[in-house]
Amino acid sequence: MRVVVALGGNALLKRGEPMTAEVQRGNVRRAAVALAELARDHEIIVAHGNGPQVGLLALQAAAFQEVDPYPLDILGAESVGMIGYLVEQELANALPRGTRCATLLTQIEVDRNDPAFGDPRKPIGPVYSDETAEHVRQEHAWPLVQESPGKWRRVVPSPAPQTITQIEAVRILVERGVIVVCAGGGGIPVIRNAKGDLEGIEAVIDKDLAGGLLAQELGADAFLMLTDVEAVYQDWGTPEQRPIRKISPGKLAGMSFAAGSMGPKVEAAGAFASAPGRIAGIGRLEDARAILEGRSGTLVCQDQ
Repeated sequence: MRVVVALGGNALLKRGEPMTAEVQRGNVRRAAVALAELARDHEIIVAHGNGPQVGLLALQAAAFQEVDPYPLDILGAESVGMIGYLVEQELANALPRGTRCATLLTQIEVDRNDPAFGDPRKPIGPVYSDETAEHVRQEHAWPLVQESPGKWRRVVPSPAPQTITQIEAVRILVERGVIVVCAGGGGIPVIRNAKGDLEGIEAVIDKDLAGGLLAQELGADAFLMLTDVEAVYQDWGTPEQRPIRKISPGKLAGMSFAAGSMGPKVEAAGAFASAPGRIAGIGRLEDARAILEGRSGTLVCQDQ
């Protein structure tokens, strides 16, 4: 079975953890164990998020005032290279010697007129307290969103992915038996200029929507979105909340979920599983195999 796996940024760097290289490597090492378990029986392609990491790089860039801060597309490429390096190395260590892995920085085209550019909703970077958030807002003029009482994060535009510019390169590597780490951070956002050339644009593409597009383009059988939450919950945050174990794309589409977190996962799952024979799963990183086999997490498929 060909499986595209999208690793959540918060699964690789959990909320509240220090954003050190050692912490990230430790989390990636644990992720690699789960991925290696899948890779023993399935053909896997790995995508991943970069929300915490690209936000950290943006803060570091803003602190150095000798030059203008780098734009988000370049910071995204930096973060994707860093995460891809860690994932590729730890995955190779967890798999039998000689397994071929490769990381590909992936440019994904977006629509310059996407309404998301006027309505930033994608959270990136660290979590701020009320007091720190006000300081950050005044110093950088960044829009912030309160994810929960007293916890704020920067938000940036997140346009929908349109075209994976290097899909043929990814396809060649996959067909040759290489485990490819690609579409990292949702891909590096690019547009076509008046001459038809590619150029970067200030945004962070949602990695679940990009991963779903990648899975469709590669003809994958399954698409897994692995995060730090056990499953998709109905009535989340209320006394009536309960996990959804198996559901059809049609029923899922009639429900409402948070735009900055579970919403894109549900949207991507429904779009991918809308084709007969394809399944999408959402759940904890440690439960990757169990999700694929319908024993954990949330499974989205047409066969009920």
